[in-house]
Amino acid sequence: MLDLLGIADTRPGADGFKPDVPNAANYDEARAGGMPQLPALLRFADGTPVTTAKDWARRRREIVALFDREIYGRVPATAPAIHWRLDRQERAIEGDKPVVKYWLTGIADNRAWPAAKAEIALRYTLPAAARRPVPVILSFGFPEGFRFPGPPRAPDPGPPYTEQLLARGFGYAVLVANSIQTDNGGALDNGVIGISLRGKRRGPEDWGVLRAWAWGASRALDALTKDRAIDASRIGIEGLSRYGKAALVTMAYDPRFAIGFIGSSGAGGAALYRRDFGERIGNLAAGGEYHWFAGNFLKYAGPLTPADLPIDSHMLIALAAPRPIFIGAGTVETGDGWVDPRGSFLAAVAASPAWVLLGRQGLTTDGFPPVLTGLTDGKVAFRQHQGGHNNRDNWPVFIDYAAMQLSSKLH
Repeated sequence: MLDLLGIADTRPGADGFKPDVPNAANYDEARAGGMPQLPALLRFADGTPVTTAKDWARRRREIVALFDREIYGRVPATAPAIHWRLDRQERAIEGDKPVVKYWLTGIADNRAWPAAKAEIALRYTLPAAARRPVPVILSFGFPEGFRFPGPPRAPDPGPPYTEQLLARGFGYAVLVANSIQTDNGGALDNGVIGISLRGKRRGPEDWGVLRAWAWGASRALDALTKDRAIDASRIGIEGLSRYGKAALVTMAYDPRFAIGFIGSSGAGGAALYRRDFGERIGNLAAGGEYHWFAGNFLKYAGPLTPADLPIDSHMLIALAAPRPIFIGAGTVETGDGWVDPRGSFLAAVAASPAWVLLGRQGLTTDGFPPVLTGLTDGKVAFRQHQGGHNNRDNWPVFIDYAAMQLSSKLH
């Protein structure tokens, strides 16, 4: 890809482990650059102001085209059809709620390129006693039984988020991201990207893994909407960290998702590229993460810089308008500085005019809130918790927010 772009190498990213090296990660807000000068959200490419909802529809298409070309890549016409199969269904009790559980597999049609394959794992759980279709939150997650290496973790305090959702009348679903496309730059010849490439290498504008995961979430939504027990107009998307990036990309590209919960998504997600705080573009362009993005993105860690980007993350967030979106993170002090929580907040501030243009309330303040203060009165919400790099500590607040924003009569 570097050869295609004519780049010898990319700049190193921030070193988050050695504070005394020249490229040490910055966690000092005084050196971060505050609110940088950003590309104009409500101006067309020719400089004409965007002043109406009709204008926004056209401006939105311009912004999507830029993200396609420069950051996430385009979904090709050769992306495979997905055929869903119900593998298992059973009744159970979760918490004190009777539920019905479903296990589905989405088989990617690989007849055009049998050397690659993808079998998408989706499971979902619905309240069994609901008298009307229920809202569902779809999360990017891991296979059942998955455990991170190392000693067992202490159980989370309080009930798991799944039981919290069920108690409020929601269903929940989990989509295994790696079953769509493996999180590995050496495996782009397999999965849905591999099927679509049909033996070729990616070009600079071809889709990366984040766009593939978001595309897979849209295919999961296709499957969920076929269940009449689910309210198709009230399906949300959630993710943390790299899956927070994918959840934001999903919200941006698929207007069918009714609400988003974007956790600790950092650079490549909600945090502004033009700030120097924690992770940098050089980290995203390095060997472990470059495959998340289109090849063109590597230019901005090579001859170009973040200041040369024609877009920034506030424009990605704005693509969710007028739908509600909840952006969260931990604190720098509790270990979430790498994802620049303030940079996500500033991006949300800069995105909010899109909601105002469409007659909605965006963020209710441009002042960075104290920790544990939920800004949840507008269609753009933000909250920092003290639990570090997780969504666990924001789930109760998000569920309250989702119930309010989706105007649910839950039972």
